[in-house]
Amino acid sequence: MSLADVVRRSSIEIIPLKGAEGKLAGVPTRTSVSITCSPRFGLSRTLDHVEAASRSGLHVVPHLAARMVEGRQHLRDFVHRLNDLGVDELFVIGGDGEEPLGSFYEAADILRELKEFDHTLSRIGIGCYPEGHPKISEGALRDALQHKQQYADYMVSQLCFDASVLAGWLRAVRDSGILLPLRVGVAAPLQLRKLIELSLKIGVGQSVRYLSKQNGLIGNLVLGRSYEPMDLLLALQDEVSFGELSIEGLHLFSFNQVEATLDWLSSVSGGQKAG
Repeated sequence: MSLADVVRRSSIEIIPLKGAEGKLAGVPTRTSVSITCSPRFGLSRTLDHVEAASRSGLHVVPHLAARMVEGRQHLRDFVHRLNDLGVDELFVIGGDGEEPLGSFYEAADILRELKEFDHTLSRIGIGCYPEGHPKISEGALRDALQHKQQYADYMVSQLCFDASVLAGWLRAVRDSGILLPLRVGVAAPLQLRKLIELSLKIGVGQSVRYLSKQNGLIGNLVLGRSYEPMDLLLALQDEVSFGELSIEGLHLFSFNQVEATLDWLSSVSGGQKAG
């Protein structure tokens, strides 16, 4: 598995904000796009954007937050709507809501329930946290991942900027018996000032502190330059073997900068070879 292979197998995360549907219009057919969900917008907003992306011929991966599901029937209705749209992949998370809307509190609750009824989902992803979680201990995260892997087909890492942290975590979970293929969560090209602001908001402060120590950051901020994801990927390539540690692709946090993300993918997907 080469770095070029990993980059070619990228999905682009889209937040269902106003105007996002228009940005998807220029995305090449069969590109994989992930549509997020949040308590602010509700699952109906996610479904609206999933439908629009599906009509455009994209490979759509909806996010489903357990705490946003009102109950068993709500879950069935959501999944059956995905089936009707021809969506065969789902990404399941616990969610950021303080209080669940129903009886589902964490991703494992949804994963178990999906085993209880018929659907056409053929691939299910779950999240993982190389930098840890502000509200969950490292041991609890590891135990949860061990449990959830029996229901899932792959995992997607939290946004990270430190290749050494990511590589060390991945070796540790492989040694502990967690074998799910990994899609590496990477920030797509974005103006550095905005990237740092958004990263702090979603709770990856340790990685942002690592980014802030890099040579030339202040000058790049002043000049309004953008973050370059390839620097992280090349550093990760120096640390690990993508094939041996089952890294199958990238999950690009686009922050809805879709055109810039597509331009970056076009420029690098065929030009990098693993050493």
